[in-house]
Amino acid sequence: MAHTSQDTDDSSPERGRWSAFRRSPFWPATVLVLILAAAAGLFAGSYTYSMANPTPRLIPTAVVGSYEKAGAQAYLRGLEKALDTSVKVHPYETLAAAREAIEQQEVFAVFELRDDGRTAALDVSGASGSSVAELLSQTAPAVGKRLGVRVTVRDVNPLQEGDPRGLAIFYISLAAVIIGFVGAIQLSVHARSLTPFERILFTAAYALLGGFVIAATVDWLLGALNLPFAESWLILALTMFVSGMVFTMFNTLFGRWAMLPTWGLMVIIGNPSSGGAVSWPLLPSPLGTIGRWLPPGGSVNAQHTAVYFQGHQHAFPFLVLGGWALLSCAVFWVWRHRHPGGRDKDPTGAEEP
Repeated sequence: MAHTSQDTDDSSPERGRWSAFRRSPFWPATVLVLILAAAAGLFAGSYTYSMANPTPRLIPTAVVGSYEKAGAQAYLRGLEKALDTSVKVHPYETLAAAREAIEQQEVFAVFELRDDGRTAALDVSGASGSSVAELLSQTAPAVGKRLGVRVTVRDVNPLQEGDPRGLAIFYISLAAVIIGFVGAIQLSVHARSLTPFERILFTAAYALLGGFVIAATVDWLLGALNLPFAESWLILALTMFVSGMVFTMFNTLFGRWAMLPTWGLMVIIGNPSSGGAVSWPLLPSPLGTIGRWLPPGGSVNAQHTAVYFQGHQHAFPFLVLGGWALLSCAVFWVWRHRHPGGRDKDPTGAEEP
């Protein structure tokens, strides 16, 4: 018994120092140092993995004409070998039907094969994905020259002059995502005493105003994109609102650590997989699939269609954004008693900004 008591006495100063360290401000500061270092690596890794060396995985392509002839089949096989990917062929009866498939964003290009496959016209769509269009425009003629197929290339849906690389939509969507959750963070700090309904209302207010300013800056001030203004404004405002409410949801569930899941979902996973900087056929397969179901991907898809495929808007990206808005608002409302804000938790009624 004396030996056990001596062991306890010897270790108690160390336990006391550890307990004091855990209660000091140095403990959360140390944890933050480690978290930020890990976040920096994840941030760099996720963007490098998805964007540094985009490689085609599967390119949906329309074909019309004599695509069943031996020469045409040899050419398509040679194209797949050169691209080191699968060119998923969708046959169409007419060129008009194939081009409509481009407008519906079902395919990225159209091969019109003539003269038993000895000549080919390639219609690419820069607006569908500049990286895919560039890759096909470079590879298809080279393969044709090697196999004796004369290939002509034309861009039937080019990017706007102010957006030659097709990145402007990614940037405005990224701005809406980041400012969306930064706004929610600022509300949690400087307007802590807002009630749950007021918090949702003010999130919607800065989302509406912020979406308008982003659209006005890009279109009216800089002239980088000719936007369908009302639709683009709606998409940006919805994106900012969703991003803000996602942080609010995580703040309700995880308190002061809410930034970690928000940053992971919206920035580390969501933005690289959105298809805005690199078209989804060139993304690693898991990212290309997951990204369409996350808010940044929904925002990019909706905005991309609004700008470049007017009249062919799809419901899916709006369902994605609406679903995340509904989920985050519902979680916040049901567990609002856990949220660190609210007037019942702030007897002074307000805090100094």
